[in-house]
Amino acid sequence: MNRLLILGTALIAPLAALFVTPALAQSPTKLLNASYDVSRELFVAENEAFIKSHPGVTIDQSHAGTSKQARSIAEGLEADVVTFNQSTDIDFLAKQGFVAKDWTKAFPNNASPFYSFPSFLVRAGNPKNIKDWGDLARADVHAVFPNPKTSGNARYTYLAAYAWAKEAYKGDEEKIDAYITKIFDNVPVFDTGGRASTTTFVERETGDVLITFEAETRGIVKQYGADKVQSVIPSVSLLAEFPVAVVDKVAKKHGTEALAKSYLDFLYTEEGQRIAAQFGHRVQNEKVAGEFKDQFPAIRLVKVDDVFGGWDKIQKDHFASGGTLDKLYGSR
Repeated sequence: MNRLLILGTALIAPLAALFVTPALAQSPTKLLNASYDVSRELFVAENEAFIKSHPGVTIDQSHAGTSKQARSIAEGLEADVVTFNQSTDIDFLAKQGFVAKDWTKAFPNNASPFYSFPSFLVRAGNPKNIKDWGDLARADVHAVFPNPKTSGNARYTYLAAYAWAKEAYKGDEEKIDAYITKIFDNVPVFDTGGRASTTTFVERETGDVLITFEAETRGIVKQYGADKVQSVIPSVSLLAEFPVAVVDKVAKKHGTEALAKSYLDFLYTEEGQRIAAQFGHRVQNEKVAGEFKDQFPAIRLVKVDDVFGGWDKIQKDHFASGGTLDKLYGSR
């Protein structure tokens, strides 16, 4: 019998068999997965499935905005694996010597087992008639999303809005900056992570539209009901790949390299992919994707490389100190 406890940002959730044989107790059977803020329910299910084929293994979870998670690992959080929503945060760990520099080659699809994109969640009936990115800059629309300084989720929101504006305003940087600034000005509160923003929007009934990953919007509608909230798919959004990596420096210390790799490999299996799809993620496995195709509306997705020239350029132009995000976000 397994037990499961989910705790908050700085806490860890143990998932383990109650009885472990002496042989298992002497071998590395425990992993810590540091993940993004809104992945709690997904990894409860993934971990339970993985443990069925790996008796005696414990998977602990830590959840927060991925930029915060990356800094925590650099400062001492001993995560064996990371399942993030932004590659720049794994690149940061690679530069710090925690992750292999060629980490994107360690697993298929650039080490991204599934993907999503920034989407909208509005009040039932869509009273503000919010349909696309342009509506977010209206004076009567208050968008809710986390702080892009701490949340990978929010950085995707920022980049998706910026990508839409680049196309809508034909690259006019002055108009693009004005558009992004209007959105920031209308955000009632910048939470530190995606799940806190969900609470702000749904539980506290603050704001008119929540911007978060499609997978999260689907879960919220399922949990709270279509009589309270509804999803809106914009005309275009930014492909958000969810990268994974073994934290080699920690796994080597713990002796968990093989177990860590097996755990991340499991996310690519049909079972792992099917679980991800059940939790609203779009998956890479064609067979599993076909099983769920009727549940996922068509959308035009643009890629980071095509719009921004890659993550390295984004980091330099937008997210580095003094970059575009600093200029537009200001001292909020």
